[in-house]
Amino acid sequence: MAELVYRPVIGAARTMFKALDLKIDTQGSENIPRTGGAVLVSNHISYLDFIFTGLAALPQKRLVRFMAKESVFRHKISGPLMRGMKHIPVDRKQGEDAYQHALASLRSGEVIGVFPEATISQSFTLKSFKSGAARLAQEAGVPLIPMALWGTQRVWTKGRPRNFKRSHIPVTIRVGEPVEAPTDQFAGAITRRLRERCQELLEAAQRAYPVRPKDASDTWWVPAHLGGTAPTPEQVKAAEAKG
Repeated sequence: MAELVYRPVIGAARTMFKALDLKIDTQGSENIPRTGGAVLVSNHISYLDFIFTGLAALPQKRLVRFMAKESVFRHKISGPLMRGMKHIPVDRKQGEDAYQHALASLRSGEVIGVFPEATISQSFTLKSFKSGAARLAQEAGVPLIPMALWGTQRVWTKGRPRNFKRSHIPVTIRVGEPVEAPTDQFAGAITRRLRERCQELLEAAQRAYPVRPKDASDTWWVPAHLGGTAPTPEQVKAAEAKG
């Protein structure tokens, strides 16, 4: 039943991306296993990242079930779609229910998508990773698949207007080799290794990105350490503390 909902949604997303003339460059999809459970882990810089992460798994004929905040499931439009696609609601006050739901899905052979930064990084750099993805992989006995997205922030990100014009924006996706999650290691150590791999993939995606800012007003999507005008992680933290 889930596929009756999921596949039309994929088709709609592809139609939208074609209308926007997005230039999507994906490498490494073969690292996602064709069968069996896996935890797909990505950086998070856009409201649309779950769609691009899911697209990276399609060459392997896998449908990714994402862990998403519970409020999305209460929305009158997105709610039925999210439930129909077997995504997993996360109530931050009762996170154990979502964890057990994800664990059962992994054990049944599903691919679960996780954004371990939890929220969008407004500096477009990697934030610290929560250890839930590593703990899920350990307990389910499945691999972690690291990946990185770049360019998605130019389409729709926090604090910026959506760009749903035909802007020919490139999106670069890199999927890395599996990171094992043995039960005889601390989840924190596995999480650090996972984050390092995602950082390497992010840097590879940034190097491969085919365009640069057009002018000084277009540097907002480039991290400060790469010469752009995105806020630094420290500036983001300071702004959040005030807010």
